[in-house]
Amino acid sequence: MSQRPVREVSTREGYDLWSSIYDTEGNPLVALDSLVLPPLLGDVAGLRVADLGCGTGRYTSWLAKRGATVTGLDFSQGMLDQARTKLPDGASVTLQQADLTKPLPLDDGACDLIVSSLVLEHLGDLRPFFAEVRRICRPQGRAVLSTMHPAMFLRDLQAHFVDEQSGEEVRFESHSHQISDFVMAALSAGFSINALNEHFGEEGLASGNPRMDKFRGWPMLFVMDLTPSQISV
Repeated sequence: MSQRPVREVSTREGYDLWSSIYDTEGNPLVALDSLVLPPLLGDVAGLRVADLGCGTGRYTSWLAKRGATVTGLDFSQGMLDQARTKLPDGASVTLQQADLTKPLPLDDGACDLIVSSLVLEHLGDLRPFFAEVRRICRPQGRAVLSTMHPAMFLRDLQAHFVDEQSGEEVRFESHSHQISDFVMAALSAGFSINALNEHFGEEGLASGNPRMDKFRGWPMLFVMDLTPSQISV
C-alpha cells in the first residue's frame, strides 16, 4: 500500500494554502470544537471580544451576529480573506493581520472576552501568549481557549490537510505541549482557572462526519476557561 507524500511548510503558509477548503473539508477536530465552544461563551451581546487566531471567522461571525464588538486577529491573509466573506451586514468587527507570538495590537484591559480556537498547538512558547491574553483582558473578563489535545500527538497527528491538486499531505509546525504546560502558563500569567475540559470523539458527530469515527473514545480537544486572578492587597 503506497503512502501519501508529505510536504512540510511553515504554519503561515500552511494556513494560507488551507484557507480555501478549511470550512468544507470535514475536519473532525474543527467539527468537535464548533460543537463545544459556543455554549461556553454565554451571552456576548455588548461585549468587546478578541478572537485570537480567528482563521476563517467561524467565531468572529458567530460573536458579531450575537451583538459583540469583535477584533479578529490572524497572521494568515488567506484565512482573513475567508473571514471577511462571513461577516454580517453592519457587524462591529475589525479584522487585522497579526502574529500571535508577538505583542498584540490591543490596549491593556481592552476585552471583556478573549476567544482562541485551535491556536495553542502552534506556539512554541506558551507563556508570552498567555501573558498577552491576560494583559488585554479586563479584570472581570474571561478567556476561553481551545487546543488540540496532547493525546492526539501520540497518534502522530498534527494540523494537516490534503492538497487536492498534488495529492500531498501538507503538514505545518505544531508543538506537543502537555496539559501541565497550559495550566502553568495560565497561572503564571495571572489567571485563575474556572474549568478545564477534555473532549472526546463522539458518536453523535461520527454519524455525520465519517472522519470522526476513528476517534471515538479518544481525547481530541482540550479547553480552558480562565478569569484574571483577583489578588487582595
